[in-house]
Amino acid sequence: MSNIPETGRSTRVQTRLVVIQVLVLSLLATLGGRLWYLQIRQGDEYAAEASGNHVQQVVQPAPRGSILDARGVALADNETRLVVSASRTDLLKMKDDGKAVLTKLAGVLGMRPKDVMDKVRLCDAETPQPCWNGSPYQPIPVTDEATPKQALQIRERAEDFPGITAEPMAVRRYAAPGKANTGQVLGYLSPVTDEEIKKAENTDSPFLRSDQVGRSGLERQYDKALRGKAGVTRYEVDNLGRVIGEAESDPGVPGSNLVTSLDARVQRVAEYELNEAMKAARKEMDRNTNRLYEADAGAVVVMEAKTGRVVAMASNPTYDPNAWVGGISAKDYKRLTGKESNYPLLNRATQGQAAPGSIFKVVSTSAAVEAGYDFDGGYDCSSSYSVGGQVFKNFESASYGSIDLGRALELSCDTVYYRLAHQEWKKDGGNNPKNPNDYFYEAAHEFGLGKETGIDLPNEVAGRVPDREWKQKYWEANKDAWCKSGKKDGSYVERLAYEGCLEGNKMRAGDAINYSIGQGDTLVTPIQMATIYAAISNGGTLYDPSIGKAIVSPDGKDVQAITPQPHGKLPISKATLAKMDDALAGVATRGTAAWRFEGWPQDEIPMHAKTGTAEVHGKQTTSWFATYTDDYAIVMTISQGGTGSGASGPAVRNIYDALYGVSDDGKIDRKKALLPEPQAKLPAVKADGTIPAPKISKDIVKDLLPDEKASPEEEYAPIDEQQQGATTPTQNGDNHDTRRHRRRGGGRRRGAAGGSGSRRART
Repeated sequence: MSNIPETGRSTRVQTRLVVIQVLVLSLLATLGGRLWYLQIRQGDEYAAEASGNHVQQVVQPAPRGSILDARGVALADNETRLVVSASRTDLLKMKDDGKAVLTKLAGVLGMRPKDVMDKVRLCDAETPQPCWNGSPYQPIPVTDEATPKQALQIRERAEDFPGITAEPMAVRRYAAPGKANTGQVLGYLSPVTDEEIKKAENTDSPFLRSDQVGRSGLERQYDKALRGKAGVTRYEVDNLGRVIGEAESDPGVPGSNLVTSLDARVQRVAEYELNEAMKAARKEMDRNTNRLYEADAGAVVVMEAKTGRVVAMASNPTYDPNAWVGGISAKDYKRLTGKESNYPLLNRATQGQAAPGSIFKVVSTSAAVEAGYDFDGGYDCSSSYSVGGQVFKNFESASYGSIDLGRALELSCDTVYYRLAHQEWKKDGGNNPKNPNDYFYEAAHEFGLGKETGIDLPNEVAGRVPDREWKQKYWEANKDAWCKSGKKDGSYVERLAYEGCLEGNKMRAGDAINYSIGQGDTLVTPIQMATIYAAISNGGTLYDPSIGKAIVSPDGKDVQAITPQPHGKLPISKATLAKMDDALAGVATRGTAAWRFEGWPQDEIPMHAKTGTAEVHGKQTTSWFATYTDDYAIVMTISQGGTGSGASGPAVRNIYDALYGVSDDGKIDRKKALLPEPQAKLPAVKADGTIPAPKISKDIVKDLLPDEKASPEEEYAPIDEQQQGATTPTQNGDNHDTRRHRRRGGGRRRGAAGGSGSRRART
């Protein structure tokens, strides 16, 4: 027996104690090491971060630069308004998520509580407008139309309105000088999103959460220059939020001003004339469908012929961009994005696509000459042309015998182009081509069709040239659907699907024939056709259309001119171009547009034109009118509006009258002319950076009608067909009995009906 006294500890207990002691020592060592790392090794870094937690930033948004017309008139600028905003961060800290505060705020502002709450909710895929699509940490504007009395109530009773501010702020204003709306060209603003902030954080133009960003039009295209740089002031505060000093600050830089090539006066006239032409077309009966024309959309472009600069661009239906300022209402958002209003946010001048009809014949004429056909040769303008048992008729079945290509343009003779296109189709191998030349399709590409023009506006569409490559891709994408729905003896649509299933990738004779007169699957935009007709005017140079003319720094010391850029030449020799120019002058003097330019001073201001009437399956015809002088090119189109000269002709003539100051008797009054020659110089910039603007009347249209007492509805008046002069065959009901009540001198013009026509054909 051992003499050592019992301690009560077994070997197992002792082992456990040792393990625990080791663990405790290890934990203490780890903790000590971590404390050393944080306090010694990384002490300075964390001290700096802790210090930063006591620095608060105050952002002063930079005034956005103005958008000016070519003379310095503001199209978009800023005005000071009382803006009431709500902080979601503060509201969500409340037990009821701020509902009581917002309800009380609604009472002060005279709004419904639901409308206020809708404005401060965040947008997502399931939340309809109105909602906030900016940063949730940014103050959300509830209204920018608060009265001084309302703002004072909120500020004096701050304890009743936690999270609510009422401050004077610079708010975007779309001034519409002289009633020139310019909506689709200017675009609009909305708050920057978190995704945009993250995407731009490592660029040379990062966003702050308070920034507004351009969403369309010039506001988007030139957003970086217009936005400027917001100022940031940093304050040191204690734990209670009290300011104890001012840290470093970044001064704000105002946005630069954008001078455009637009003229607000011409813009107003273009918008007005387009709208009036569409209203008049809706009163005309379409004899093909036995119902009034719908005239549901339209566009007009006024372009400097020698530079490609855009003087005016109108799209209808249109909208007021001020609807987006301060947040858009649910009613306005539905109207701007709904089918019932026909999508007014779309700029039909750059995003509207349609078959061009006979204004495309300048391309076909060039292609024919390139293919070896003599411009001055004789070509049969028969009343019809038959291929494979199908008869392709000339418009109104007119027959003019043997004519040259110039006269074919003047009369818009379809059958001349049918024959030329069919002959080339056969030379290329017909249904079984071998190394086809495809002169007609290559010419369209060389004219710049099938791709963007390069205009300085976002989201331009490319149109379509239905060449062999496109046919193959289109067939591959649609073959299964065609084969499923097609029927050999079914309806028209079913028969087309049946044909497409079997040989939709083949370039058939009917495709070539339709294409030659701007029909079939060809699609163009008004800006593309304006670019082409401007190039014909200037001798063959295709310019990138441009609206921006110069970017002027806030202090006026830095002026960055935006120089017009050419992107190609028309594939026409000088000799052919001169002959085509003569023919298009003939269209305005003795051809299909002559009745619209009766009394025009042709010797002093040579006018050239081409009319177009494009057929669209299931819809009424599209009106096209393409024109140019030595100074300008003007192209107008009206969807489901009728003939080119009938629907669009009067409006285009009136725009030219306003530009040059032409009266009804052909006299030119330069004092009344809005822009007899393009504005070459930039507006003057003062030493302080301001750009003085000339005065502009409240409505330039009224100034142009000093002796005109007729209402807009009376400006289009029917005329007696028997009193019309006979220059070309009367059109088949497409606006043929409509002429415009002339604006200068109050006299009425008598003219013959005319226009171009095209017949859709397939074989």
